[in-house]
Amino acid sequence: MSESIRPFSIAIAQDQLDDLNRRLDMVRWPDPEVVDGWSQGVPLAEAQKLVDYWRNHYDWRRCEAAINAYPQFKTTIDGVEIHFLHVRSPNPDALPLILTHGWPGSVIEFMKVIGPLSDPVAHGGNAADAFHLVIPSLPGYGFSGKPKETGWGVGRIARSWHQLMTRLGYDRYVAQGGDWGAAITTYMGADAPQGLAAIHVNLPLVLPEGPFDDASPVEQAALEALANYARWDGGYSDQQASRPQTLGYGLADSPVAQACWIYEKFWSWADCNGDPLNALGMDEMLDNIMLYWLNNTGTSSARLYWESFHGCFVATDVHIPMGCSIFPKDIYAAPRSWAEKCMHNLIYWNELDEGGHFAAFEKPELFTEELRKAFRSVR
Repeated sequence: MSESIRPFSIAIAQDQLDDLNRRLDMVRWPDPEVVDGWSQGVPLAEAQKLVDYWRNHYDWRRCEAAINAYPQFKTTIDGVEIHFLHVRSPNPDALPLILTHGWPGSVIEFMKVIGPLSDPVAHGGNAADAFHLVIPSLPGYGFSGKPKETGWGVGRIARSWHQLMTRLGYDRYVAQGGDWGAAITTYMGADAPQGLAAIHVNLPLVLPEGPFDDASPVEQAALEALANYARWDGGYSDQQASRPQTLGYGLADSPVAQACWIYEKFWSWADCNGDPLNALGMDEMLDNIMLYWLNNTGTSSARLYWESFHGCFVATDVHIPMGCSIFPKDIYAAPRSWAEKCMHNLIYWNELDEGGHFAAFEKPELFTEELRKAFRSVR
């Protein structure tokens, strides 16, 4: 298989956008919820506001141009085309960094941190903190190819990311991720391929086997958050981990279904005080949603849960240098006491006062500073 790296530029055909508008015009709405708020899912009025903005005010060409302003490429790894942004710093001594998104995210999550991370001087920072950035779309997500066989779980992706960094000529690099990106990055750290100097995550995988009879207050809070997730927030993961194909028919056929499947998670996981617009702009959320809709990846993205969800988000031993940033409104706040049992070379730990699951998207300044601090000792 060719190891060529091919330049890529996004060019969505106008008939795809026209088709989207026709579907939005023809939406059949469900009955409204019978409770106040979001506890039964996206409220009808909020969904209608989102769709009205999407149909009448949103401009995909703006987003397309913004992504195309950065160098993009595709390369084939293990039979799957991988799309990635590759932004080299003006500082030739910058530290190479691979950033990995999760679900329901995309490379869109990192758009606001590309400049500050790659060119800190232009953003009021220090040249010594510069990174060369590699930002791939997960297999089955965004503009990457869709695996045609089983086996594309976090381990295979982690090995592919190391192959990608090697193919780009980086013999020493660091890695970062949240959500699935955290799982993949942690697997990379556990595997410790030659050249991977350190990792950083903003959703540490630290849940021990138990028992939890003597849990501290911080540990008990984490357990309660995970129980709440399992009872009230985890239905999407059960569906994607068990029957992604069945779910996919609705997500492929209805842009409103795809949008609300994601929009709910911005409400649930962002630091937004009950309104996603307190954390992110309507354009930003729709930019991310569009990467799912335009590429018809509702099903292929969900298959990552079928491959890896059960047994993946638990304590994983990592011996290479590792840093963690804990954003308070994430799905749960990982206790440092758990982390120290499985992270055997913990070089950085910080618990922030604000921010949620989509750290780079919601709080780009804080996220940028966290990565600068976390990796300074391994430069």
